Amino acid sequence: MTALSFLVFLGGFLAVGVMSITRARDDADDYYLASRELSPLMTGLSAVATNNSGYMFIGVIGYTYATGLAAIWLMVGWILGDLLGSLLLHRHLREASGRAGAATLPGTLAGWQGQHMGGLRAAGGLIAVVFMGAYAAAQLAAGGKALTALFGWHPDAGALIGSGIVLLYCFAGGIRASIWTDTAQAIVMLAAMTLLFGVGVHTLGGPGATWTRLAAIDGYTDLVPPALLLPGAAGLALFIIGWLFAGLGVLGQPHIVVRFMALEQPSQMMRARFYYYVFFSLFYALATGVGMLARLYLPELAAGDPELALPTMARELLPPVLVGLILAGIFAATLSTADSLVLACSASVTTDLLPGRQQSRRTAKLATIAVTGLALLLAVAEPPSVFALVILAWSALASAFVPLAVLLALGQRPAQWQAIAIMLGGLAASLGWYAVGLNALLYEGLIGLLTGLALWPLSEWWRRRTVAVEAA
Repeated sequence: MTALSFLVFLGGFLAVGVMSITRARDDADDYYLASRELSPLMTGLSAVATNNSGYMFIGVIGYTYATGLAAIWLMVGWILGDLLGSLLLHRHLREASGRAGAATLPGTLAGWQGQHMGGLRAAGGLIAVVFMGAYAAAQLAAGGKALTALFGWHPDAGALIGSGIVLLYCFAGGIRASIWTDTAQAIVMLAAMTLLFGVGVHTLGGPGATWTRLAAIDGYTDLVPPALLLPGAAGLALFIIGWLFAGLGVLGQPHIVVRFMALEQPSQMMRARFYYYVFFSLFYALATGVGMLARLYLPELAAGDPELALPTMARELLPPVLVGLILAGIFAATLSTADSLVLACSASVTTDLLPGRQQSRRTAKLATIAVTGLALLLAVAEPPSVFALVILAWSALASAFVPLAVLLALGQRPAQWQAIAIMLGGLAASLGWYAVGLNALLYEGLIGLLTGLALWPLSEWWRRRTVAVEAA
């Protein structure tokens, strides 16, 4: 019964996406940006869904299962940083994208000042393709885990099926297919997660009894994470600031930013932002709560894979029809995000790395096939956990793009060599911090963003010094 329910609901989600073909137009702008005609509601809900998806339903719940109540600070920091970034930049990005006629974040940054920075666009496009490809692989891996919990299949089978559905989305309606599916599954999954959390608490005897049982787990209700760079309140503050920078990193995620770039009018940004943050806060709070409940229902996962907590807990607590709904929602969410990432990669391939060629829907689809194949190969190559892979890709993209975007929004006008230095410097600092293992103590994206911002005054000093030497 669960399998049948899963297939029926998944078919419904897919049908919503495929129906977008009725609005599709035969040009690249429609394929990548839905002809810039999104309503505020669709913009907000789609951005929430593509932001959360496998990361939220698989990664965050698994992280909370392992960490306990202290995981709440990740939520607080992330949402505050996300809001700060939105207030600072989203409207500027939408306006700059329209001025530059760009379908990608690297293209928007390269054309922000009304001039064509081909080197910046190519470097940014390459970074986007590499790390969004890794991000897409994480989503396919998350979908594979969902099917493992349902059918007992090997995760590679789920990743393979997922890649096929991603191609179906892309060929049906491009970004519009993903946005339509996102909007439907955001509403359904919010209801399903609310139900799962409510049933979980009720079955344990209510809020009081649930809290008593959680407090009985050694250190599980402590508000201070176990591993901090500094002890006590200072370490906790630094932990929250680190994740605030992770939330700020949303500005460097092309697959999310593109939703706001596709908004019909920049003046509608406030309404889109309202829908986005209401749904985002509810999703995150429910995911954190379900992750903690799962520790009581599934103690055996502590020695296994905590990222299977949501689908496994759903099977224990809910009737088969609702289990199928939740698993179909998780699977559809991960795939719509993978689809968004693949489309953003394809856009960077065709417009950033291969500029000057005639852009058509056919060229875009060929690029989509290639990018999907590469993401699938990475997904089946036994990558690290979904949470770890998403955070690594997220921080790399944020470190590369956010410092430059912030400087441009503040009216600074870096030369092309300065912009490239800022982008590559932030990226290198983030990856270096991660490579030496310090990310467990302090989020690597914070190091990358601060490094990128610090390179602006340093590069200005060097430029002025060079000019003075040449003048002398």
